Amino acid sequence: MNAYQHLTVEQHGHVALVTFNRPECCNALHHDILLEIEQCAFAFRDDAHTRVVIFTGAGRHFSAGADLDEFRAGHSQPLVVQRRRQRAGERALHALLGIDQITIGAWNGGALGGGACLATAMDFRIGDEDCFIQYPEIDLGMNLMWQSLPLTIHLLGPTRAKRLVIGGERVQAPALLAWGLLEDVVPNAALIDRAFAFAQTYVDKSPIAAQMIKRSVNQISGALDRALMHMDADQNLFTLTTADQKAAAEAYLNQRPPRFCGE
Repeated sequence: MNAYQHLTVEQHGHVALVTFNRPECCNALHHDILLEIEQCAFAFRDDAHTRVVIFTGAGRHFSAGADLDEFRAGHSQPLVVQRRRQRAGERALHALLGIDQITIGAWNGGALGGGACLATAMDFRIGDEDCFIQYPEIDLGMNLMWQSLPLTIHLLGPTRAKRLVIGGERVQAPALLAWGLLEDVVPNAALIDRAFAFAQTYVDKSPIAAQMIKRSVNQISGALDRALMHMDADQNLFTLTTADQKAAAEAYLNQRPPRFCGE
């Protein structure tokens, strides 16, 4: 029996396949699914059998990012509660980064905002021909949260990170492959098979050595990430008090471009 409401987990030999399973809303990330992602990641701690974990999204898209309906509803809660709930995505992200096993994103369609954060938390990514990345937070008058900005910088460098996070560019599969964010691009129908084929390389390696090396690489590349980004949830709460953010939210609901005044 599947232990989760918003995820499915399948075991295929030494490979686990985890699917974000809210296709009716493009796998938008609300509080409950983030808690399940965290719990699922923790569940691999005592799993000596699994050597590779593949993550993908049900339906057309990997994940459309934060569930904006829940996001808006959360503003009515006490600030102390908002701060805690804002960090649910951060906890899920760090839980994914902490998985000892090799992780692969089988990236179908869009990975936006928080969905892009999850995709960049994987060790490797295989994309389908329709996959793309976009961080829409900037056009909603908000900063990027979940302590995820360093991941984008590590993977793509400062200039491309600025294009994505400040420019809000939507970048498609061919450029993502050229930039090195994807290991391969395949037709959607072949995505899961290609992810499993890619996984087999790491299934065949010594799991003890592979997992120690992975942890060392992550520690070297991200040693200061948490120290530098520890306040990004509070920065996000600050942006919610600005006139720009309120105007951007109204523009989004009315499907028109935002106009920012710096207030």
